[in-house]
Amino acid sequence: MLSYRHAFHAGNHADVLKHFVLMQVIAHATQKDKPFWYIDTHAGAGQYSLDVGYATQNAEYESGIAKLWNETDLPQALLNYVGYIKSLNQPSSPKTAKLNIYPGSPLCAQTLLRADDRMRLFELHPSDFDILRENFKGHQRTVKIDMSNGFAGIKAILPPPSRRSVVLIDPPYEEKQDYQRVIEMIKDSLQRFATGTYIIWYPLLQRPEPHQMVEKLKQLDLKSWLNVSLTVQEPAIEGFGMYGSGLFIVNPPWTLPNTLNEVMPYLTEKLAVDDGANFEIDSYIS
Repeated sequence: MLSYRHAFHAGNHADVLKHFVLMQVIAHATQKDKPFWYIDTHAGAGQYSLDVGYATQNAEYESGIAKLWNETDLPQALLNYVGYIKSLNQPSSPKTAKLNIYPGSPLCAQTLLRADDRMRLFELHPSDFDILRENFKGHQRTVKIDMSNGFAGIKAILPPPSRRSVVLIDPPYEEKQDYQRVIEMIKDSLQRFATGTYIIWYPLLQRPEPHQMVEKLKQLDLKSWLNVSLTVQEPAIEGFGMYGSGLFIVNPPWTLPNTLNEVMPYLTEKLAVDDGANFEIDSYIS
């Protein structure tokens, strides 16, 4: 299905969780001299306008990144993330930046990559693919973009030549089969490249598939994993809508649990919609 456009949701609470954690994982990967690949299986458009177009319809960023924009007591991990977004909005003076632009995952990753690191991006939607390609114009040496579904495309590039990678798996889950596709993709990817770091984003919904997927991932023969989820409100009485999101990470940085233990109480307080807001962190780090 090609109806999903991430621009409707850019900068919401799920993006905040996903991108701040992604930047932590990428930063940790850069601590070793050896280069690595960043692989994004569902890359989207790369960058989104918040003051015109799709993002204005529901203005979901107002319940996400906007709630952190003027805070002066951000934990360091969040300060790095928010500071980067401010630099995109007003590079000459981040302190007075107005929130008009929000980066997608590829841009959040790119800001931390080094000269020898590489990006491989997959995006199936033709309109988003064209925008993504335009956003990375001039970076053809380090960034390759395929107009294809990352569920299939990733098979041809694992293991990467550098034998190091961070993979973000962020499907729209418009089809409930995506949950099983994620599980099969992780099984296949680990057979091809067992030491890569795989970050799986998922929504929190009043349906069983997200929870079942996480439990099935935990049951795989994984050496290390981490699961973090953020609930921003009580689930709606009528049973519809996303009330939070989570990330399941295979082979996470060993430093990540401590960072999340510091940041998640703060993030939950700031992004809370009602008293139902909470977070969970569960991990096995070998």
